[in-house]
Amino acid sequence: MKRFILTLLLVSLVLVGCNKPADNQAPADNQTPAAESTSSSDFNGELSFAGSSTLGPVVSAVTEDFKAAYPKWSDLDPAFADKEVVVNVATGGSGAGIKAIQEKTADFGMLARELKDSEKEIQDLVVDKIGIDALTISVNPENPICDMIDDLSSEEIKKIFSGEYKLWSDFDPSLPAEEIVVVVRDLGGGAHEVFQKAIMGETPVKEDVIQAPSMGALVQKVIENKNAIGYASYGVSKQNEGQLFPIKVNGVPATEETILDGSYIISRPLIIVHTGELSPEAQSFMDYVKSDKGETILHDLGFVPVK
Repeated sequence: MKRFILTLLLVSLVLVGCNKPADNQAPADNQTPAAESTSSSDFNGELSFAGSSTLGPVVSAVTEDFKAAYPKWSDLDPAFADKEVVVNVATGGSGAGIKAIQEKTADFGMLARELKDSEKEIQDLVVDKIGIDALTISVNPENPICDMIDDLSSEEIKKIFSGEYKLWSDFDPSLPAEEIVVVVRDLGGGAHEVFQKAIMGETPVKEDVIQAPSMGALVQKVIENKNAIGYASYGVSKQNEGQLFPIKVNGVPATEETILDGSYIISRPLIIVHTGELSPEAQSFMDYVKSDKGETILHDLGFVPVK
């Protein structure tokens, strides 16, 4: 009898031990696991930017510099993912940048304009203003107007871009009776919104205006046609110095000083936006964009950095 009771006790102890979960046993499906922090192993090594064609080359240039120093994320910090640094940049306008972060098709949105009120209400929106650009009123250096004036008033610019002045001789009888070719960015884009607000007001641009898909394309149109006039990005115009003739607006030239102090009236912020908390790798890349090195690259491309 005693032997039977002892055997029964031993079996009970074994069964209890079997029911106790092992230390490394995964929780059952109906159990809530402990909170997990995002680790570098969850990061696939890629970041994506979408939006402004003005900011696209800046991010690309910063990326090249960053990758030269840190080919892998772990080269920057051993705790980071041991994966190659990949930064994809797609341009399509400031509106596309906002849409990309809303639809989570990109990590960052690039804007070359102020945020709209509705955009400011995007949940968990984080905004980094990295610089200022200006839209310079520029003509082809072969245009005879370059020998006459170096300044246009807001009203004169409005008459040219609205089509009230159709020929250069309408502006001044001593100029050739040749059509004024007006080149702008796409009318729904951020650059044109800045120009419309600063110069045109409620007056629309002429119906047969040439709409360029990017700032680079706009500048190229002006370079190719001696009768063309357009609003070239300050940064892009600096990159094409000598091929464009920038004109003062209301007596004020577009310079770093006048852009920073606001006396040059056709200016716009350069903004990078994202939503929510960034991965450690993504935050480190943005820190690099805003570092002295990033500011130097921005400045070298012709834009005005801001702290």
